[in-house]
Amino acid sequence: MQALSFEVALIRRLPGIARFVFVAAFALWIGAPATALDLTPHGTQPGLLWGLEEPESCMSCHRGFSGNLPNFMPHNTWGGSMMANAARDPLFWAALDVANKDFPGAGDFCLRCHTPPGWLGGRVVKAIGGGTTGPGGASGCRLQGDYDNYDGKGNDYAGVTCHFCHRMMPTGPASEPGMIGNANIWVDNATECTNPDGSSFGGPCRRGPYAYTDGMLDPPHGWVQSDYHTKSAMCGTCHDVSTPDTDEGPLKTLVLEGGVATTRPMPIERTYSEWNRSLFSDVIYRDGLGEGASGTPALAREQHCQDCHMRVSEDPAAKACNQNSNGSRAGNLPVHEFVGANAWVPAIIKGEYAGPGGFDREADYDRTIASAKAMLAGAASVQTTITAYTAPTAGAAGSIGVRVKVTNLSGHKLPTGYSEGRRMWINVKATSATDVVVAESAAWDAATGVLTEDAQAKVYETLQGIWTAGSPGECVVEVAGKKQFHFVLNNCIRKDNRIPPLGFRPKTAADPNGDEVRPVGYTYPETSPGSGVLVNHDTTDYTFTLPAGTARPIRIDAKLQFQISSKEYIEFLRDQAITAPVIPAENTMCAGGPDRPFDIGPQSQSRGEYMFGLWSNPAYGKSPPETAGNPSTVTTPN
Repeated sequence: MQALSFEVALIRRLPGIARFVFVAAFALWIGAPATALDLTPHGTQPGLLWGLEEPESCMSCHRGFSGNLPNFMPHNTWGGSMMANAARDPLFWAALDVANKDFPGAGDFCLRCHTPPGWLGGRVVKAIGGGTTGPGGASGCRLQGDYDNYDGKGNDYAGVTCHFCHRMMPTGPASEPGMIGNANIWVDNATECTNPDGSSFGGPCRRGPYAYTDGMLDPPHGWVQSDYHTKSAMCGTCHDVSTPDTDEGPLKTLVLEGGVATTRPMPIERTYSEWNRSLFSDVIYRDGLGEGASGTPALAREQHCQDCHMRVSEDPAAKACNQNSNGSRAGNLPVHEFVGANAWVPAIIKGEYAGPGGFDREADYDRTIASAKAMLAGAASVQTTITAYTAPTAGAAGSIGVRVKVTNLSGHKLPTGYSEGRRMWINVKATSATDVVVAESAAWDAATGVLTEDAQAKVYETLQGIWTAGSPGECVVEVAGKKQFHFVLNNCIRKDNRIPPLGFRPKTAADPNGDEVRPVGYTYPETSPGSGVLVNHDTTDYTFTLPAGTARPIRIDAKLQFQISSKEYIEFLRDQAITAPVIPAENTMCAGGPDRPFDIGPQSQSRGEYMFGLWSNPAYGKSPPETAGNPSTVTTPN
């Protein structure tokens, strides 16, 4: 069953849809699923024998409160991360409402990743002991706590918590196999932990990569060494996302170009799979570019997600616990910042919830923002060359040809992750000797948030849509000139020109055509004919006219820009909230829920309208682009 609320133009193109609109509207209002499908049937289910402990219980030992300790302590570095704030992210909540509007009940699928305490605690859709939580569960209205509450007991907005990750297991309690994707996670549900020395503690073991053999750093709680916590498979549990894998099969199956139907679940995000099909999952070159220091390939061990996203602290005083001495983990402490590319949303959460009137953790967000910008700076290499040049004169225009090469230095596609509104582009400017910009491609206007997609603009993104039969059939990603972002209903890929990682092999035995991860609507050549390995770089040629009288020499500046959310996406979220069936204001939608009404966050607005307001707020800059890789400059001869 489908429940859609598209614009009239799209409804007309999707036969049989209209009869479901009123069902969707009613189900959205009461927050009830429109279907009996179980969208989360795999992995550990709600009703733990030993509940998840709150991050505050870890804080006294694992957080530093003065000096240089916040630079490496686990709680400090986790505190500003998107893991810690997965359930505070206003962009997520606006998108969740659209998912529930498109397929009522879809929030069960989304909230499982974003609030493990709430989901496993039976406060989303599935209640402990069977049945459902009732109206509003899929919208998060049954969660406890509030956005600006500290991460103490009873706050489901604490995101992906310490105890959750450190209870994750590679297999199930009856040796069920581990699974990749959709948060199909096995959680240790024991009520007692026996340490390697035979001592016992109440509750499940904390699992991590270390074995404490010297008796000096033993934690004062149950523990067990876990190789799983050093492997990318652990990250892959959430960082591959497919259409909901319901108890009756995939909600949506992938339709290929030309309308070729498959039985493959629609691949929504494939960060883990992109890594798994790259050279990083096997062996890596020392410098990540293909040659070692001597100029010949130099192989090393596989590189896992944790190696990049949990960098090892270089602080000589590094320690993991306040009960340990300074320096006890120097050179051997992966910090828990889980850094990615998102510098925008942490700034919003800091400004809205994390100040002195909230949970007072501003420094954690500053650290996350700085780390995200640093990671982006190392994610790519940009090289610019001049391919042709006719100098302008006082009476005649000139021209210049420019070639920009972008090399992906990350371990997955560039960009990767959540696709809706996320993109990279190459901004190229030609500037005169008097600092006048005389030509530009892919200009972004900070005042309006508009990216000018001129004829030469190179924008790296993936666009997913809904296959629409007819003549011709097509993967619809726009309606009436506006991009659509129907995450839970998409079943086709219109475009994916994101740059592959080093050694990328799209095809595998399980995916012989590479349909899960291959480029779509774009071609990356093989490194050598028949190798099946795609290059990890892209080259774009530009030609600019130089007006007569342009002062010489002329400087060409090329920058790779990354943006979390496009203007089109933010406006789509707002428009979905105010288009029938209207999405109610958050406090109205969640009336009667725990701790309601909230006095922070959307309150009397819908989440989509609230997100648009945040985007419009000058303090947050309309999702300003960040520079990825190195800016590259070349100058013409006089």
